[in-house]
Amino acid sequence: MVRQRIQIKKIDNLTARQVTFSKRRRGLFKKALELSTLCDAEIALIVFSATGRLFEYASSSMNQVIERHNLQGDNLVQLNQPSPDLQFKNSTSAMLSKEVEERTHELRRLWGEELHGLNVEELKKLEKSLEGGLSRVLKTKDEKIEKEIIALQRKEARLMEENFGLKHMKVQTVNIAQIHEQGQSSETITNITNGDSGGCSGRGSHSRSSAAPPQVYDSSEISLKLGLSFPN
Repeated sequence: MVRQRIQIKKIDNLTARQVTFSKRRRGLFKKALELSTLCDAEIALIVFSATGRLFEYASSSMNQVIERHNLQGDNLVQLNQPSPDLQFKNSTSAMLSKEVEERTHELRRLWGEELHGLNVEELKKLEKSLEGGLSRVLKTKDEKIEKEIIALQRKEARLMEENFGLKHMKVQTVNIAQIHEQGQSSETITNITNGDSGGCSGRGSHSRSSAAPPQVYDSSEISLKLGLSFPN
């Protein structure tokens, strides 16, 4: 004969309910004992009857098992909940990611993209922002150009000054060379002049010393040589 399976539902009959509770409780405790013995498990069972009576079973100590259970629960909560530092890092990362996304969206709008979702007022505001940014760009560009022009002017003045100095040094060098050449020419002329005067002096004294004494001619002799008539 096949045993009929009992339907799991609340037993309405009070006596039958108490009998079933007593049998099932003893069977449950027996299974807990077997599980603890076979598998070296630490087990604690707490059961309250419908009348409020307490029934409990523990493989070692009920308080020890409950304390271990509480510690395990706290550990699980701590494991599931991140540390304060990690929570702060996560919140900071989320905030930064949101800010990067907003800035990227604004930048795309400045590039003229993703404008279909803007109304007239937002487009006017974007236009004003672009005009302000363009004016700042132009101002910065003008300042850069002005600084470059000033730097080039200073460089030009410095080069002109260096060029003037080089020209002045060249003129001084040419003047010194000319003065040196003139000094050498004057010395040469002086040497030549001194040599000529010495030679003339020697020749004059030599001529005077070697010249014959002057001859004395008679006047009649002079007249005959010239073809003149002798005076009476």
